[in-house]
Amino acid sequence: MINGKKIIVVMPAYNAEKTLEMTYKEIPMDIVDEVILTDDLSKDNTIKKAAELGIKEIQAHQQNKGYGGNQKTCYNRALELGADIIIMLHPDYQYTPKLIQPMAQMIANGVFPVVLASRILGNGALKGGMPMVKYISNRILTLFENILLSQKLSEYHTGYRAFSAEVLKNVNYNVNSDDFVFDNEMLAQIFYAGYKIGEISCPTKYFDDASSISIKRSTIYGLGVLRVSLMYRLHKWGFVKSKLF
Repeated sequence: MINGKKIIVVMPAYNAEKTLEMTYKEIPMDIVDEVILTDDLSKDNTIKKAAELGIKEIQAHQQNKGYGGNQKTCYNRALELGADIIIMLHPDYQYTPKLIQPMAQMIANGVFPVVLASRILGNGALKGGMPMVKYISNRILTLFENILLSQKLSEYHTGYRAFSAEVLKNVNYNVNSDDFVFDNEMLAQIFYAGYKIGEISCPTKYFDDASSISIKRSTIYGLGVLRVSLMYRLHKWGFVKSKLF
């Protein structure tokens, strides 16, 4: 705990057997109260590895629900367990668990109710191995989103995020997509609800065992991001009604 706040780390997992141990062993268990791993019907031994590591809260999907669907299970279970601060950490070791403490501190001390670990702050994305095409698309989409959402985030596409329980209880993330665009729908909901989002610089690591999506899926994701941003602005102006908000 920090300042009496219960901290739960959630890990949405899919074929994370090779990287789970590296990730889990760097989680600062001196402040983290519980870890939840939700397995989205992996084809490897992710669940077995999680049990061997001593992770007690293992949620196993009986069918693949997608990245967004996996997060819904994570957050719902964390709230059921009475979390005050929920931190999503990918078990593929692409993001360092060493940032859990400063991210949690920012929320526990009332600085921000939501904190994102940005790969863009600090100019380390390309040095860390982010493919150029992903970097360029990240910058273009982020610019578009900042304009339509009237915000100034350095990026919207990081998978390393921390939330206060209040935020999760007050945005209806369960109506969001089960696919990758879930992330952007959730950030749009958070801004629409009037919450502020803080950022912290995060080093980037790209390697063979780190998770990645195909060009086709990336394109679908990009179009989904544009749609969410447009719907946010049109809903704000009163031209359309979206179930997201």
